[in-house]
Amino acid sequence: MLKLRVARPTENLKQIARMYCDALDFTVLSQFSGHDGFDGIIIGKPNSPYHIEFTSNKKHELNLIHHPDDLLVFYEPSPESFTNRIEKMQNAGFECVTSFNPFWDNNGATFKDTDGRRVVIVNGNWNK
Repeated sequence: MLKLRVARPTENLKQIARMYCDALDFTVLSQFSGHDGFDGIIIGKPNSPYHIEFTSNKKHELNLIHHPDDLLVFYEPSPESFTNRIEKMQNAGFECVTSFNPFWDNNGATFKDTDGRRVVIVNGNWNK
């Protein structure tokens, strides 16, 4: 099975990793510092086929420009787990925003992290 790593640069390494861990019940899987000038934190759930890596490099200025339809999408299968996840997202510091594509607002909720990147929580399953 292929495994997926989403790698994203940030100027707020510890803060952004903590936000995602708190909101999505992820844990820190690995960390590194001074690797060819990069520091990083890899988060996710152990043995999951996906994880997120946040990196920081003090020598390079980030010019983060995000399209509002550039998303990470997570599915919560039950109304109860969806409601709980929305609360966790807000408590972790994510800002609830209107989605660029109305499909996401009709099926879930869209959030923006402190770097301006968007995450969607969908109330439903993905079974395909």
